[in-house]
Amino acid sequence: MRIGVLALQGAFVEHEQVLRRLGAEVFEIRSLGDWLRPKDGLVLPGGESTVQGRLLRQTGLFEPMRREIAAGLPTLGTCAGLILLSPLHFGTMSMQVRRNAYGRQLGSFHTLGSVKGVGEDVPMTFIRAPYIESLLSPQAEALAWVGGRIVAARQGRQLVTAFHPELDNDLRLHSHFLATL
Repeated sequence: MRIGVLALQGAFVEHEQVLRRLGAEVFEIRSLGDWLRPKDGLVLPGGESTVQGRLLRQTGLFEPMRREIAAGLPTLGTCAGLILLSPLHFGTMSMQVRRNAYGRQLGSFHTLGSVKGVGEDVPMTFIRAPYIESLLSPQAEALAWVGGRIVAARQGRQLVTAFHPELDNDLRLHSHFLATL
């Protein structure tokens, strides 16, 4: 399976490393030419969603990417990637998000939690993370909560986390994503 990883800004290298460990063929998406390559799935990494959104527009990637995600391209969005899929940017996932919900860099933390379909004691690293305030469609399903807040969800072929699974050695979340392709 071939997975494109948005590589304009953020923690894309870490996602690439995890996906390769799981046997996926990975390529970076930095231009429209990269986007046009055949792919079975897409990863939108953590980073800074405003910067990523601006760069997506400058490179001409925004609309083609939005269209293909809306048409059903399997997509994993983590942290800023979650925000990109929300109505603040692509609008392909029906959720209301709160950016930087856990505060600044000093508000970052690590915990273990249960993720529906993935398992128990899943490592969750939150860095200036968002959370999902509410799901706005019956097609959207909450998969994990921390402190009563939704931190992972699915809608169709889109899977999002407010945390960074690529920063831990646990491969289950990425394996779960690949299994849905």
